[in-house]
Amino acid sequence: MNTSVDDTHKFLGNETHTDYFRLLLRDGNYLLVGGRNVVYNLSLTDLTEQRRLVWYSPAIDVQMCVVKGKDEESCQNYIRVLVSLGPGRLLVCGTNSFRPFCREYSVQRDSYHMESENTGQAVCPYDPEHNSTAVYADGELYSGTVADFSGMEPIIYRQPLQTEPYDSMTLNAPDFVNSLVHGNFVYFFFRETAVEYINCGKAVFSRVARVCRDDRGGPHRFKQRWTSFLKSRLNCSVAGDFPFYFNEIQSTTELIEGVYGGLNAQLIYGTFTTPPNSISGSAVCAFSMQDIADTFEGTFKEQSAINSNWLPVNSAKVPEPRPGTCYNDSRLLPDQTLNFIKSHTLMDESVPTFFGEPIVIRTSFHYRFTQIAVDPQVKTPGGKAYDVLFIGTDNGKIIKAINAVSYDSNKRAVPVVIEELQAFAAGSPVRALRVARAGRDAARLIAVSDREVLSLRLHRCSSDKISSCSECVALQDPYCAWDKQAGRCRAYSHGVSRWLDENSFYQSVSTGSHAACPHSKDAGAVGGLSSGLYDDARGENKGEVINIVQDKDGKGINNNNEGPEVLAADPPPTAYSVETLALAVAAGALAALAAGFAAGYICGRRCKKDEDDNMPYPDTEYEYFEQRQNINRIQAEPKLLQQVEEVTYAEPVLAPQPKPASPRATLRKHPPYHPHHETLFQFQPDAYRRDNFGTLRSHQGDGYRRGNDNGFSTTRSVKKVYL
Repeated sequence: MNTSVDDTHKFLGNETHTDYFRLLLRDGNYLLVGGRNVVYNLSLTDLTEQRRLVWYSPAIDVQMCVVKGKDEESCQNYIRVLVSLGPGRLLVCGTNSFRPFCREYSVQRDSYHMESENTGQAVCPYDPEHNSTAVYADGELYSGTVADFSGMEPIIYRQPLQTEPYDSMTLNAPDFVNSLVHGNFVYFFFRETAVEYINCGKAVFSRVARVCRDDRGGPHRFKQRWTSFLKSRLNCSVAGDFPFYFNEIQSTTELIEGVYGGLNAQLIYGTFTTPPNSISGSAVCAFSMQDIADTFEGTFKEQSAINSNWLPVNSAKVPEPRPGTCYNDSRLLPDQTLNFIKSHTLMDESVPTFFGEPIVIRTSFHYRFTQIAVDPQVKTPGGKAYDVLFIGTDNGKIIKAINAVSYDSNKRAVPVVIEELQAFAAGSPVRALRVARAGRDAARLIAVSDREVLSLRLHRCSSDKISSCSECVALQDPYCAWDKQAGRCRAYSHGVSRWLDENSFYQSVSTGSHAACPHSKDAGAVGGLSSGLYDDARGENKGEVINIVQDKDGKGINNNNEGPEVLAADPPPTAYSVETLALAVAAGALAALAAGFAAGYICGRRCKKDEDDNMPYPDTEYEYFEQRQNINRIQAEPKLLQQVEEVTYAEPVLAPQPKPASPRATLRKHPPYHPHHETLFQFQPDAYRRDNFGTLRSHQGDGYRRGNDNGFSTTRSVKKVYL
């Protein structure tokens, strides 16, 4: 664990191999981090290790994993499910060398004591690379994962209920990203191959699915099947005549409650990307739980025939009671309802984005969004509150952003990217993010990569780069405001009672400027790289404002990895006017023309030759070349005539066969063998005569020709040519 001057704490875990950290679980003032063969218990304040839970795979399981064709790195026990069952009790599930197992532990003083062990099939994935999720509610575990070694059987499971196995209508190669409990339902967020789009090609869509918490299965063959499973598409796109979709969900937050445009709402923020082989793009979209619930109460979608389009189901065809609704005892549902929901799991309408558009959009070949965490409803002077987004990327960056108009409107989004931190080495993806508060005012951002765990401050308001009121306000950071009394930029603290007083603290998150702050020439530099704000008059989103804040030293990550570097993702290209470019091109062309003329003139003067030098062969007489010029006029000597000698050969004569008397007679039978006669081709040299054309014909052949139309002569005159 290292501590930097920027108040950044780091935990490296096992330095001999990669831990492949994935999970974060808050346990009081401690943080549980799951990785390879171990669960670390870290202090939330400074990431110091308190204790660890070690769980290695048995040797027999490792050997069997290798026999099945997996490498040694995969044949470890990767912790993929980490759930708190209550005070002092913990559920841990690991891949266990492609043979998943789960254990229940109790915390006794400074150690963990195993109480029970069970199979982890359908709870934990076999492959550590498979995406899975799990949530604990009502004393039962709900999981979304794969249930077989090959990873070909996706499943949403709560013992003993499960989704229909090997049914593409239910789950079609999904990648689960998160799950949560809300009301009477458990929701699962994932991406999968879209079955409704298969006639137009293969595409991946983002989904949200739900099941009832009190679902007990159905009668007969539905005894161990969900009777309430439904799913719908999440629509994260840029609107227009031809919408641009971010189809692949990568992560979501927990439920966020707040006020947006005067409306109380519960939101889910998620990161979305384009397909890997498409234009590289990422976005953050928010979805209201009310919109999700309304979608599941809408129309169903169906395909009447295998080659038909997917269309809405007529409401008259929907049975009663309505499929997907929670009932006290699902085992009493009629077969008509159960059969309908088995073949109609997909809803027709998709879930719209809450603000009508993505909050943050990035098109970059350098990175894509991976994880997201939100510090909800951070209050600013004047009483306005904003959700602060922390977005992780696959190249180790953490982007801090807000929707600058979220307090005033829920119909549009004005993205403001406050800062970008190079938290991990380039190429090291951010695997998990969590905003954690250990005390009243000790809030930290926990970031996880494959090898490291970082604890970061949520803001950098006290940077030496910020020396004026206008620079502080230009940050548009909800954590920061200009303290009029102290004359400096400071962050919110519970000990500051005057924070909400806008006469004592100056801040304007929505505009980035304040009337009480005099304009500063350096304010734009602190505000960072600006590519345009949201134009209220035209209603167009021209781009983003990227605010950059350097650390106190003005430096980033050093050789000692003391802290994250705060940088802009992509520097702006220098802009030139059309007139400047035209003058530059014209001047360059004239300069190149003059230089070429001068070089040609000088070379011509220095390399001047005599007239005789223009002859191709100056040492040869001119007459020779004149003859060479007239060589085509001389006729070639005639070639020797071809010597022709006529030689006559006697070609075989095809003897006619008698007409068959029956179909069976068509089978040719060989006559008895005579040593002095030919069977099919007969040569008769004495029976030939020469006709007027010099061709030998046989009298017998002529007779056949005259007496039998089927007879014909094959004797020919052949000329040989000798050269």
